[in-house]
Amino acid sequence: MIKTISPIDGKQFVERKLATSQDLDRAVKLSKKAHASWRSTPLDKRIEYVNAMIDAFVSKKQEIAEELTRQMGRPIRYTPFEVDRFEERARMMVRLAPEALKDVVPDAHTGFTRFIRREPLGVALVLAPWNYPYLTAVNAVVPALLAGNTVILKHSAQTPLCSERFFEAARTAGMPEGVFQFLHMSHALVAEAIGREEVNHVAFTGSVEGGRDVQHAMADRFITMGLELGGKDPAYVRSDADLQFAIDNVVDGAFFNSGQSCCGIERVYVDEKVYDKFVEGAVALVREYKLGNPLLPDITLGPVVNLSSAGAIQTQIDSAVSKGAKALVDEKAFPEARRGTTYMAPQVLVNVTHKMDVMYEETFGPVVGIMKTKSDEEAIALMNDSPYGLTASVWTSDVEAALRIGDLIETGTVFMNRCDYLDPELAWVGIKNSGRGCTLSKVGFEYLTRPKSFHYRTVIPGK
Repeated sequence: MIKTISPIDGKQFVERKLATSQDLDRAVKLSKKAHASWRSTPLDKRIEYVNAMIDAFVSKKQEIAEELTRQMGRPIRYTPFEVDRFEERARMMVRLAPEALKDVVPDAHTGFTRFIRREPLGVALVLAPWNYPYLTAVNAVVPALLAGNTVILKHSAQTPLCSERFFEAARTAGMPEGVFQFLHMSHALVAEAIGREEVNHVAFTGSVEGGRDVQHAMADRFITMGLELGGKDPAYVRSDADLQFAIDNVVDGAFFNSGQSCCGIERVYVDEKVYDKFVEGAVALVREYKLGNPLLPDITLGPVVNLSSAGAIQTQIDSAVSKGAKALVDEKAFPEARRGTTYMAPQVLVNVTHKMDVMYEETFGPVVGIMKTKSDEEAIALMNDSPYGLTASVWTSDVEAALRIGDLIETGTVFMNRCDYLDPELAWVGIKNSGRGCTLSKVGFEYLTRPKSFHYRTVIPGK
């Protein structure tokens, strides 16, 4: 059984029966059977089904938002926006699909018809996390369906209702049986699913260790995969930045969703000329957060997902302080924060170094470290001194400088004067331990299809 414990009160919120091997067998066979007709369904008809699914999903916005808050603890004032962003990404992938999936036709060659067709991979297994359960899933689910693949979705045990909401929307849309399914699976059954010959693609979002497990499970198979893993995303604030704007947005990028975002800001490098003012402003803003029950409308900071996560985050903070870091936020300013619970005070650390885990390993919690830098070159070196490479942001008024710096940062996405955002028209990609493959944009469709070349001689020589 899945027993989802709400981080709000430590009580069970959801209980679901786990799928069996027999359930998996039926699902993959049905998905394989459905693929034969779904791949032949004209794209405009697939688009019609997907748009109807989006409509059905968005119509339950408030219900979905409250469920999400109860499952993973994000404040209710923010969870409706996940539905909004879901719609934004899904609609954009629909808009991009015709151009992305059309045949590629080279220059004419007399006597020949030549083109490249993008064929669907087959059955896609999508493994989604709890922190942004709809936004991570939509990146794979919607383009996979549009491309002509069938989908089996498995969500984290922390957010099992999310896959059910997807299925409900697909069913309301009248999507043919077997085109979209979900299963609540144990880790062992996921490994079994990855090994099934009917499964042709695996899309996983989660931890680095989880990504390694997925790779190991498919080590003997020649199928494609997409891995969106951890991050330790940096921000660099130059002396010419709009300082208040940088403070407002970097702090939000670090603490939104209680810092539980793969592309959230976890480390900040600030030019020595503006360092003191930045730190002062950041700490003042962090102190304005209101920690508490996320179902209350005035709460801006909710609990972290579980006790284990809270303990790991606190261990990083305590370890850094023991090595010389200075914590600038008094926990007593947040009465709801209590050690041994999921409610953690937000924290800003200075006097940090890369010898501390809090500046090198993923934290996934409401804490950020800030370091002083003397030059662009030093900032670039520090940003690149990481096993991760998902996003990085540069805060400056100099576009040319940002372009020069951006070219040198080892990352999948580089921002200027923004952070913690996925533009669905741009490729979402991680390097190093942040993953492999690509989602979103026209490029994302290339990872859910395979090219098939057609080379036809239409004129026989001498005839």
